[in-house]
Amino acid sequence: MRDFQLPGRSAVFATNGICATSHPLAAKVAVQIMEAGGNAVDAAIAAAAVLTIAEPPMCGIGGDCFVLLKPAGDERIIALNGSGRAPGALSADALREAGHREMPLYGVESVTTPGAIDAFCRLSADWGRMGLAASLAPAIHYAEAGVPVAPRTAFDWKNAEPHLQGDARKFHLFAGKPPEIGQIYRAPTIAEVLRRVAMDGREAFYEGEVAQDMVDSLRSLGGVHTLDDLAKQHCAYVEPLAGAYKDVELVEHPPNGQGATAILMNNILARFDLGALDPLGARRAHIEAEAAKLAYDARNRFLADPEHVTRLDHMLSSETADRLAALIDPARAMGAAASLTSAVHKDTVYLTVIDKDLMAVSLIYSVYHGFGTGLASRKFGIVFQNRGAGFSLTPGHPNEAGPGKRPMHTIIPAMLRQNGRLTMSFGVMGGAYQPCGHSRVVTNMVDFGMSPQAALDAPRSFADEGVLKVERGYSRAAMQELADMGHRITVPEVPLGGGQIVRIDHARGVLEGASDPRKDGCALGY
Repeated sequence: MRDFQLPGRSAVFATNGICATSHPLAAKVAVQIMEAGGNAVDAAIAAAAVLTIAEPPMCGIGGDCFVLLKPAGDERIIALNGSGRAPGALSADALREAGHREMPLYGVESVTTPGAIDAFCRLSADWGRMGLAASLAPAIHYAEAGVPVAPRTAFDWKNAEPHLQGDARKFHLFAGKPPEIGQIYRAPTIAEVLRRVAMDGREAFYEGEVAQDMVDSLRSLGGVHTLDDLAKQHCAYVEPLAGAYKDVELVEHPPNGQGATAILMNNILARFDLGALDPLGARRAHIEAEAAKLAYDARNRFLADPEHVTRLDHMLSSETADRLAALIDPARAMGAAASLTSAVHKDTVYLTVIDKDLMAVSLIYSVYHGFGTGLASRKFGIVFQNRGAGFSLTPGHPNEAGPGKRPMHTIIPAMLRQNGRLTMSFGVMGGAYQPCGHSRVVTNMVDFGMSPQAALDAPRSFADEGVLKVERGYSRAAMQELADMGHRITVPEVPLGGGQIVRIDHARGVLEGASDPRKDGCALGY
């Protein structure tokens, strides 16, 4: 139990349904949808659409999503890949000939087709109860009426502002400046796009005037995108990955997401007795950092478009975990894994919903960096994601940029099972941090007995790009001990990730929601 004399928040308990998101309005809308008779899919789509307006640096209809879904009355977990593809005319050779050694972060070359809208339409048609128009109605309202900018959102907006270019500055700045906390943000052109999608489905987005606006805007910037690229965009149901960690099973989205990285990291950590260590001490942070370096190195070598991944079984094998764990010196830091790109700041929203029938949705939605490429379409102001920055330009690499390919993706939803039954739906956003964040939440709960809320509240560390980022919640003594082990310590300007959890207490018939204090959001139930 938390100490009620110290800052913190209580978990949320409910019996009919809970949504945990990074913005209160989105959580409220999800609960209202369930109260009106909608299920977890209806509620999740509604919440995600509202986050488009409430957190525009983090997500948008020009972005992608990944989903894990457990149907009501069924313990299957289904994965939906809502990620976009490179245009059919993209050429790695041409990029290399133009002098690029890695994918540009903020250029039109990194724009992949938006996958989220197609995924929302498919989810609603296949699994929803109320229909797409009902799920999108709250977002259309808030896009027109406006949403006050929340504190963390204002912080992220200010960080992303230097990357906004051209039309994106017109749509997403206030007299040339990022908004202040509490300032009202409206997006009437996005409301119009959502209204058309609500009436006419995916064709209203991937064909016709909206699609023409996106293609004309991209080609005016030097892009090679076509109307055919947009029309061909379709999400796909895929089989999730699963890996045991002690008495729980972590379920992750398969490639082109990086969920396999979290499973590999847990496989490595299972070779150590973490539970005997101080959860906030240097030794635990060190072992986790070393496991992350090794797991992320494997990620960078093997993960790519699922049609090009060939060594996934090797990455997740017990023998691989044994060999990698043997490389870890419990008292000394190893060198850093090569980074995937030079990118450092990635932005995402994550939400989870479980309804009264125990249908569960774990959904993550993103434009990658803050406002993606920083580019937007001329008429409707649709921000273009820079997911193509996740491609490699190394010739022959499975993740090498190529026509119609999907890049290696950082965003990953997750779930936990015990004895074949879903016990928790969760995610930890935050770019590259996400596999480490998933592992941290699982080990916080399994090895150290933390509640979901305590597991999110606890300070974090992350070995990234040659430094060990250590949040201020760690003691000075722990930071010094880590430095003495050879880690280059830095306190990150931006908190490490932001998570949401809904846990099922099957014995009591109760849902428990937790929401990360690093974000503006909350868990709400009824």
